[in-house]
Amino acid sequence: MLTIKRLDIEDARVLIAGARAKAEEIGVPMCIAITDEAGNLVAFERMDGGKVTSTTIAIDKSFTASGAKKATHLYGETSQPGAPTYGIESAIGGRLMVVGGGLPVVADGDVVGGIGISSGTPAQDMEVAQAGIDAFAATL
Repeated sequence: MLTIKRLDIEDARVLIAGARAKAEEIGVPMCIAITDEAGNLVAFERMDGGKVTSTTIAIDKSFTASGAKKATHLYGETSQPGAPTYGIESAIGGRLMVVGGGLPVVADGDVVGGIGISSGTPAQDMEVAQAGIDAFAATL
């Protein structure tokens, strides 16, 4: 029997609030997705002005970060031609993301979910995702 730690809706709200505050600070409306440890969507917010096309991207960044237990930008680094995970972005029906903006959410050493951000540059998406993580970590 397994005991699984996962994000609940209140945790997701904290992550979204932290990410939204940073997005507002930098002036880039974002799509913000929170998934549980298995990559299932827990909560989603598209800020007013967030790109419609970024909805699926944010969800898939969060899916990748939680399911693979790895930041999406790290896949970007290792998925270049000749690198160990070259071509991985086509796996799982194209859901694995290799662009920055997806981070695993960790509590007590366990990945309990993921956050995915999209609508800005990869650097902006990563900054906003980290702000969500920081807000969550402050509650632990």
